[in-house]
Amino acid sequence: MSELVSLEVDGGIATILLNRPPMNALNAEIQAALGAAAVEVGERRDVSAVILYGGEKVFAAGADIKEMQRMSYTDMVDHAGTLQDFTRAIARIPKPTVAAITGYALGGGCEVALACDFRVAARNAKLGQPEILLGIIPGAGGTQRLARLVGPAKAKDLIFSGRFVAADEALAMGLVDEVVEAEDVYAAARRRMEAYVGGPAYALRAAKEVIDRGLGVDLDTALDIERAQFAALFATRDREIGMTSFVENGPGKAIFEGA
Repeated sequence: MSELVSLEVDGGIATILLNRPPMNALNAEIQAALGAAAVEVGERRDVSAVILYGGEKVFAAGADIKEMQRMSYTDMVDHAGTLQDFTRAIARIPKPTVAAITGYALGGGCEVALACDFRVAARNAKLGQPEILLGIIPGAGGTQRLARLVGPAKAKDLIFSGRFVAADEALAMGLVDEVVEAEDVYAAARRRMEAYVGGPAYALRAAKEVIDRGLGVDLDTALDIERAQFAALFATRDREIGMTSFVENGPGKAIFEGA
């Protein structure tokens, strides 16, 4: 993969760790490694949920501007697809994901967090899309995922101004889902993902796909997607287990097989 990104699995939870000190700047190598890690955790049957973590000090302070500064228009035409591919790969992990955010999550770092299902932030965290201060706009999904998450007006405020958002404001606007002390960020993210270990893997996968795909289409099309996935789950062993357990023992007692 890369020395800049590591992958560990413990108790059904995969941790994808960014490791490019001091700021985890997202150069081309780390982007490719994150994309590869996303594909791997999606395929591994021993992984039920995924944490993306930048370490105790910083999540990711953005793209590698020195690398980007040297790029011409034609260079970026060739690279722009790759720039979006790695966040698309994260967003398409067919399992619950959470970004554990300490310190800065700016620019590309914020876009990585936006590609996750949930975001847990430290009280000292700062999030934002400051690309406008460089004379550009977010290019790894920020304009689209941020607007879908917090609404177009708040997204425009952040993107037009390039300002940084503290953890409490990020929580209030829905940019993050939980704020904890810095030393508790990884543990809080892990607690959030533990709820999905041993769950009905194909139902979780279907729920994520239906929600994400449905956001990009009209309601009737989204309902068609939901109907197809709902019916398909009747072919799974977990559906049989879940319904039998409910009838015989009441809700919440099923032991799923992930099949």
